Amino acid sequence: MIESTRSITHPGSRRRHSGKTAATILLSALILALSACQSTISLSDRMESKYSLKKRKSYISCTRPEGLSGCPLPVQVPERNYQRMLSWIDAAKGIRYRYGGTAPDGFDCSGFVQYLYSISYQIQLPRTSTDLALLGDIVPRRELKRGDLVFFSSGGDAIDHVGVFLGEERFAHSASKDGVRISSLRQSWYETHFAFGTRVIRVD
Repeated sequence: MIESTRSITHPGSRRRHSGKTAATILLSALILALSACQSTISLSDRMESKYSLKKRKSYISCTRPEGLSGCPLPVQVPERNYQRMLSWIDAAKGIRYRYGGTAPDGFDCSGFVQYLYSISYQIQLPRTSTDLALLGDIVPRRELKRGDLVFFSSGGDAIDHVGVFLGEERFAHSASKDGVRISSLRQSWYETHFAFGTRVIRVD
């Protein structure tokens, strides 16, 4: 007579299996909790924290009567120069966006800022928005002053847009769709993607 055999599970192996299952569930819950916690940190807070840890520049090249020299940031500029900048922005509205553009036949966002500060204040700014974001002290949105640079991130943790703050939540920039224009930080996209400001000039 052939005797049927049954597999017998040892009680100790059941306990080990239950322990592994509990550990897996606990680890999954912990990962979800950490993800939820990180998602509550705003983009602006994340970007301010990240860029405050980077090596920041406290001097910029500027033209003085004696020639090109290093100027400490923020550079003191006269009110008349700031008003001249506003007049130039007004005249430049509608100039088309051109990728890589640094002149009045077409600007990209950083090319516009670089050109604007050069003709208004004789300050030689870096070419890209990433490099511009490393100039001077970081300024939170609530502390922005006219002439500050404002930065945005469309995704991840990279800076990819820059403009010039004019006060009352307004800023001038060269937008990819509309060219040179004045927008509001309260507009949905800019509100959501605002990273931080930096102070390059101080108006007397």
